[in-house]
Amino acid sequence: MLAVMKKEKAKGAVVSDAPIPSIGATDLLVKVKAASICGTDVHIYNWDGWSSNRIKPPMIFGHEFCGEVIETGNMVKGVKKGDYISAESHIPCGYCYQCQNNQMHICQNLKILGIDVNGCFAEYVLVPEICVWKNLADMPVEIASIQEPLGNAVYAVLAEEVTGKSVVVFGCGPSGLFSTGVAASSGAYPVISVIKHEFRRKIAEKMGADKILKTGEDQVVDEILNVTNHEGADVVLEMTGNPDAIQQAFRVVKKGGRVTLFGISSDPVSLDIANQIIFKGIRVYGINGRIMYQTWHKMRSLLQSGKLNPKPVITHQFSLSEFEKGMSAMTAKDRKCGKVVLFA
Repeated sequence: MLAVMKKEKAKGAVVSDAPIPSIGATDLLVKVKAASICGTDVHIYNWDGWSSNRIKPPMIFGHEFCGEVIETGNMVKGVKKGDYISAESHIPCGYCYQCQNNQMHICQNLKILGIDVNGCFAEYVLVPEICVWKNLADMPVEIASIQEPLGNAVYAVLAEEVTGKSVVVFGCGPSGLFSTGVAASSGAYPVISVIKHEFRRKIAEKMGADKILKTGEDQVVDEILNVTNHEGADVVLEMTGNPDAIQQAFRVVKKGGRVTLFGISSDPVSLDIANQIIFKGIRVYGINGRIMYQTWHKMRSLLQSGKLNPKPVITHQFSLSEFEKGMSAMTAKDRKCGKVVLFA
């Protein structure tokens, strides 16, 4: 089969032939229809400090996809050949404390598709049954392929109710743009988007942002406070990992409000815990993946209702063999792209 391989401990990747995976008793062999590129895949491609310590080449990466089941293991009971599926990228062990208490997404023995095991940038991918999500037959493949990252946004936004609440989203990458859409479609108002790349302003508008501010401008904090009657925002979503944005997030959250942290910082971040958290009486959530499968059901309802339309975030589509074009769009300095989808 054709696959995007990380063959060496160095920057880059190659499109080459690879053996079709052999199926296990509880596995499914899936013919990939579409796969999308994640920021994590960019880290792996660039071979930065994180990936060089985590990834063990040679391996196939990629973890966001949809496809058709073409073979099932002899112990698979809930999925059949021909099913149209997407997948949870978090592979739980099923027996640790977290798995037994509805927290499979943070399993103690967690493995991640395309990071710890071979992924979906290929014509075929092997997936455990526990990770399968059955799609509705009429779901466009480009939407089905981005449900994993969209689920991050659903979990981040809806960790608590947002209806009628002011929401600030720091970040205009796909996760930030998806979060803007989830907040708007869930009845939040106003939804304030803080962006870095001007190209993504129109995308943020289409996703439902009521006000858009530019990252790095001195008046960002003052503007947010002005819009929220100088009380601060009920909910602040930090989707970048940028230390300055994290600091601003805690400055603009209302007393008694909520800060949700999803972006990963390269280095430790210093916080004034007494003044920014304790004395403000706020709640802080760390988001890792999606709740299996509560988040997926919420996401399905939002999509089926028509209130959440993630299509504006998908800006580029290429064939799997054109992987390098997709990666070039993702890494360009001007970031004139949103989500990149590859068709197998």
